[in-house]
This record gives sequence, C-alpha cells and structure tokens, in this order.
Amino acid sequence: MDDNLKAVVESLLFAAGEPLSLNRLAAVLDEVPKEALRQALAELAADCNREGRGIVLAEVAGGYQLRTAKAHAAAVRKLLAARPPRLSRPILETVAIIAYRQPITRPEIEQLRGVDSGAVLDSLLERRLIRVVGRKEAPGRPQLYATTAEFLETFGLKDLDSLPDLSELREVEQQIEMAETRRLNEQAEESLDSSTTAHPQAEADGQAAEQGPAQSQEPGPHHAVQVEQAQPPEAESGPAPPSKED
Repeated sequence: MDDNLKAVVESLLFAAGEPLSLNRLAAVLDEVPKEALRQALAELAADCNREGRGIVLAEVAGGYQLRTAKAHAAAVRKLLAARPPRLSRPILETVAIIAYRQPITRPEIEQLRGVDSGAVLDSLLERRLIRVVGRKEAPGRPQLYATTAEFLETFGLKDLDSLPDLSELREVEQQIEMAETRRLNEQAEESLDSSTTAHPQAEADGQAAEQGPAQSQEPGPHHAVQVEQAQPPEAESGPAPPSKED
C-alpha cells in the first residue's frame, strides 16, 4: 500500500470537513482505482484506532469523515465555547417516525403522534434533518417528508440500513421506563423512611390518640374526689334514744 496515497486521502478528508463518498474521492483522484482507495481508507481507520489518536475515521451519511474522538468531546466543546444541539422529545419522536416511515405526510405523522406537528416539522426543516421529496397522490396532495444526509451525519449513521431495529428500540424504551419506575419507587421509600425517623414521637402520639386515653390501674386524686362526691352523706351521730324501760 502506498503511504503517500493514505496521506493524500487523509488530507482530503480533513480539508472537506463533511463526509466524502468513495465516488467523490475517486473523482478527485481520478487516476487511483476505487479498490486502492478502499484499502487506503481501511488502513487509515485502523491507524487512528490503533494509535489512540484524538481523530477517528467514521463512515457516516454514505461517506467518510474525520471526527474528534467521543472521549474528548467535553474538551472540544469547551474550546469552541459551544454546546451540542439539543433535540427535544417531540423533535426526536417526529424525526424517528419520518426515518422509519419515509416518505411520509404530515397528516400521517400527526395520526401516529396524536398531536399537531407543524411547528416540529418546521424546526426539522430548519435544522436540515428532513426535506420535502414530493407530494402524495391523495386529496390535497400533501407534501412527503424524508430524512437528509445531515440526519445521518448528526446521528452518526452510515446509511438508513444502520437504523436500529424497531424491536430493539422498544426493548430499550421498556428498560428505560422500568428503570425510571424503580428510581421513583426508591425515592418514595426513602422519603417515607426519612419521615418516620424524623417524627417518631408524633407517630407514637398519633397511635395513642387512635387507641383512646389510657386506663390507669389506680385512681388519682381527682378520681378519689369524684368518688367521694358521688357517695351519699353519712347520718350525723347524736345521743341514743331513750329506752322503753326509762
């Protein structure tokens, strides 16, 4: 393998910034067979992985692109003083529907989502993650939407065949939901334990109130007074009545 060809390919990929397809590389290096280009790309990718470099060669959007290693993403963002684009749940949900059902119309998307999707579609078009590919032969001739090369590049996909299987996505979603349920249950239990520990006397008082006042074995002074007041008064003692003999 000619090391010079590998270096030239690396330079082209670095200068392009965007993914370059094999056909485009062959058009630039018109004297180099495609098979030689494939070999150069494979060796360049192996070099990046073997040497643990900060640059990796990724196959995305039907082409090849030099990218920074994921392990160094935080440092790169700090250097560029930029945050990665955040995609809301409605956007992710809509673009996923389009990716798996394309080409698809807005009414079909809204039927699956159950809500109006006009604003979300506008946002996806603005981000160039989807595009209009035509109109459906149906009443009103609604527009048909499909994903773009930018979509593949954004999500690091080689092509649409690289999309995860729907069954795998459902399993992942179920695992996430189960993990979230367990987390909420654990938080509720911790909160309950904390409340019980913090107020033991209050809990005891509450139980005592439910059971009613305790019955004492021996009457106290107040009880004694009540008993004495309840008893009838004794007859006053006086001189004995005279006997009949007197």
